[in-house]
Amino acid sequence: MADKSADAFRTISEVAETIGVPQHVLRFWETRFPAVKPLKRGGNRRYYRPEDVELLRVINRLLYTDGYTIKGVQKLLKDKGPKGLLAEDAPVPAVPATPTAKLPDARGLAAFLASPAPSAAIDAAFVTSLRAIRDRLAGALAQG
Repeated sequence: MADKSADAFRTISEVAETIGVPQHVLRFWETRFPAVKPLKRGGNRRYYRPEDVELLRVINRLLYTDGYTIKGVQKLLKDKGPKGLLAEDAPVPAVPATPTAKLPDARGLAAFLASPAPSAAIDAAFVTSLRAIRDRLAGALAQG
């Protein structure tokens, strides 16, 4: 596999090894994600294009790293298309390790929650991360 060109087609065993999932998972993904369409030659052997391999890497990351459900990835593919999903293959902004505001002790918590947060203290990336978490939780609850 090391001596193949970057543009060469890959067999299902090569793709499975590269991505780190079993071959049956790749076959299953073909049934769930219509954008994954390897070429099939004699004997139904699958040959994946480089674009297919990259899309499978993104699907793998979304499912196993980012915590998306299959329905969630299907919706992303439907909304953005395979090319849009590959173009946006950037990691989701992480939640800051240290909070921007210090929470008060239990006595002052009610007053803290009742007071509106200053708009400058709300970080857009933090809000985006929270919305992504909310959407993932809603998807998981809808499935279960």
